[in-house]
Amino acid sequence: MKKYLLLALCIAHAFYVSAQSKNIIAAKALLQRIAPAYASRIAFEEIQSPTDVFELGWKENHPVIKGNNANSMAVGLNYYLKNYCHVSVSWYKNDVVSLPGHLPVIDQPYRQDARVAKRFFLNYCTFGYTMPWWKWSDWQWFIDWMALNGINMPLAITGQEAVWYKVWKKFGLTDEQIRSYFTGPAYLPWHRMANIDHWDGPLPQSWLDNQLALQKKIVARERELNMIPVLPAFAGHVPAILKEKYPSAKITSLGEWGDFDKQYQSYFLDPFDSLFSPIQKAFLTEQTKLFGTDHVYGTDPFNEVTPPSWDTSYLATVAKTIYGSMTAVDAKAEWLQMSWIFYFMRKQWTDERIQSFITAVPQGKMTLLDYFCENTEVWKFSNSFYGQPFIWCYLGNFGGNTMLAGNLSEIENRMENALQHAGKNMVGIGSTLEGFGVNPLMFEYVFDKAWSNGKTDIHDWVNQWAERRYGQSNEAVQAAWQILLKTVYAENDGLGQATLTDARPSLKNHSSWTTNNEIKYKNSDLLKAWGLLLKANATRSGVYNFDVTNAGRQVLGNYFAVVRDEFTKAYENKDLKVVQVKGKEMMDLIDDMDALLSTHFSFLLGDWIESAKAIGINAAEKKYYETDAKRIITTWGEKGRGLNEYANRAWAGLMKSYYGKRWKLFIDEVTDAVKKNQSFDEKQFLKDVVNLEENWVKNNEQFAAKTTGNAMEVNRKMYEKYAAAIEAADK
Repeated sequence: MKKYLLLALCIAHAFYVSAQSKNIIAAKALLQRIAPAYASRIAFEEIQSPTDVFELGWKENHPVIKGNNANSMAVGLNYYLKNYCHVSVSWYKNDVVSLPGHLPVIDQPYRQDARVAKRFFLNYCTFGYTMPWWKWSDWQWFIDWMALNGINMPLAITGQEAVWYKVWKKFGLTDEQIRSYFTGPAYLPWHRMANIDHWDGPLPQSWLDNQLALQKKIVARERELNMIPVLPAFAGHVPAILKEKYPSAKITSLGEWGDFDKQYQSYFLDPFDSLFSPIQKAFLTEQTKLFGTDHVYGTDPFNEVTPPSWDTSYLATVAKTIYGSMTAVDAKAEWLQMSWIFYFMRKQWTDERIQSFITAVPQGKMTLLDYFCENTEVWKFSNSFYGQPFIWCYLGNFGGNTMLAGNLSEIENRMENALQHAGKNMVGIGSTLEGFGVNPLMFEYVFDKAWSNGKTDIHDWVNQWAERRYGQSNEAVQAAWQILLKTVYAENDGLGQATLTDARPSLKNHSSWTTNNEIKYKNSDLLKAWGLLLKANATRSGVYNFDVTNAGRQVLGNYFAVVRDEFTKAYENKDLKVVQVKGKEMMDLIDDMDALLSTHFSFLLGDWIESAKAIGINAAEKKYYETDAKRIITTWGEKGRGLNEYANRAWAGLMKSYYGKRWKLFIDEVTDAVKKNQSFDEKQFLKDVVNLEENWVKNNEQFAAKTTGNAMEVNRKMYEKYAAAIEAADK
């Protein structure tokens, strides 16, 4: 008997140790992936705490990082790397993590509690503007980056089309009907948000299979690091053809969106219809079988579209019914809802309608993402969402635009005010960026606030940021980043930002709202920051080349507008010689920017396209993915319509082959008009440029997928070439 009792105790102890150590195992595995040289030199311990916390200490000549779970341990590890080792871990796997050879000593124990319980990240659009072509290696690194920054509530919507495929099969749709209902891969976010159907379909079966396998890995790793993957639920979006199978179903169009033709409209099944709950049950059941569940579902009816009725009782009943359909399948279901709809259609979403909609769900069971707080804080005009929990979010980027921008001081003030005055139902901090890669400072700052002790001195924070970016601190580095803080990081981010290089050519201003090149700072000030960064020569840092090239890209892009205006003035004066000189300067500048951007992998069109093609299993699929990848960042939608240039970005390859060709066409036609003493025919140019754009999207053209040139040499060359002209332009 004693023998069996001892065995039982040993087994129980083994289970206890296993349960207690899974967080330590996960933290060690993360360390092995991002900093293998430190893997055996840093210890992790688990501590008990009802809230998230980490502690740093020193024992037996090595650091000890403690946390209440793996996520908190990861934050503690990142704190040690940033503040003791002066190391920055980038969100891109190709950025080298440069570690010091010795482990810096932790002189005094340090403890930090999380200021908020929930730290949300991502946006439906990010899955189209940044992530559509990602492989597991990309996701694995990014999930580790999220853990290091304390994110514990990521949006996890990859692979849902594979679930819907199985669901719509059960409801009688054919393979062709289902795959044609889906959009092309890069456009799936807007299909998922019920904005468009069919566009650039049908979606290949191989895509469904690939993304299904990928999502299983994503959610498993996120849970391993104590994250709650936010999975989707059914919000009413259905294929129009479902009406043929169920003639009595109340299915209505949600109207046109983004200037797309009527054939691409999406359709909405009334939640009161008897078909709604069976579809919800089928979807959640199938999804849970494939991916498991943490009971939090992102559900966003009526995003940027008009509900069938604006009656408050209708809106309340819709919310109540949708939530009821979730809990009928998952009794623990919680609803995560974007508040973007209340900002985007503010005139229609009156206070009364907002209140009716969100309070129809039981208190605490709907969490609102206050989506665009750097612009409009919905909590302020909705009585803090009428008591429902909410997460304060910084958006910070639209379309993956590559503009340097972000008002750090304003964000600090707004976040601190919300943390102190928004109420106990402010349960988290998050970021809802549409694309990432250009302004990492802003997003790491936002998540630092989630673990802060109060108001942050942004000047000190930026100095520390610069030191850990480059592994060193010197006068040039600090001076450069303080200039950046006063220039680009005192600028509000916003819709449709771009340097004029990315805009469809025009004689005046910028051609559309999707390419706003306006800046409030002097370009010569940003030039100084670029020069100071070049002096820093922080070769130990894996992100140094990125920062220098990024600054140079913005400086040259800003200067392009000056040359364009000189070109326009020469056209107005009918001065052919100056028109030709300035036209050549514009083309030379575009070529130089292309050469500059070619030195860093983050700015390569070729990498974007080759990553897309790599998913294809045959030549036809590779071509399909290539076209989809090219279209989303250029024409966006139908030929000559709608959201053209919304996802513009200054990338090597794109700069020369697409933007450059447009500007050359423009320069040639304006020059020809001056030669003939005629007015520039803008209508004819528009027809010509639209055809050029469409042909570029569809044509096969090879672009470099690897960097060319030495980043520092090219940056110095460009700085020396343009510095005097830029300084003169600002006098």
